[in-house]
Amino acid sequence: MGIVNEFEIRNDVLRRTAEKMMTAARTAPKAKGIDNIEIAIAEGDTVVKLSEKLIELVNEGKGPEYFLRDAQNILSSHIVVLFGTRIKPLGIKYCGFCGYENCEEKLKNTDVPCALNTGDLGIAVGSAASVAMDERIDNRIMHSVGVAAVELKLLGEDVKIIYGIPLYVGPKNVFFDRK
Repeated sequence: MGIVNEFEIRNDVLRRTAEKMMTAARTAPKAKGIDNIEIAIAEGDTVVKLSEKLIELVNEGKGPEYFLRDAQNILSSHIVVLFGTRIKPLGIKYCGFCGYENCEEKLKNTDVPCALNTGDLGIAVGSAASVAMDERIDNRIMHSVGVAAVELKLLGEDVKIIYGIPLYVGPKNVFFDRK
């Protein structure tokens, strides 16, 4: 009869949880049933690159100081799940949520996000985070990690908005700040 230590399965549990999170995000409802979401798992060297990019952004005066905290947090985590969206208006005759009357007007302003794309992303990220919670995996939704991922083009050239959810298992949640 053998014994399996928790430390031996930790990475597998985190990977399975990340995979379930990806599935939850993919199956989350999307406006008009149009899916502009990209999802990926970052591990190892890619997590280090994300951390380094966060530090670089602060050093260049672009990122706020809390990017430094997040850079350290993701190095403490085992996996970071990335969720992003392309900015593609959905061809709605009248919506106005983006600030323009319709998608045709919004298309003249390519850098302005479509509110429905970002709404879909938020629903997908929330659905994914609930999976991590159900699995009792420490996590935190981080826009800072998304900023670094966009800069590194980790989900492709056309993915302009990204959030990251680092995952961690340990005796104390590394994402909980007591300061």
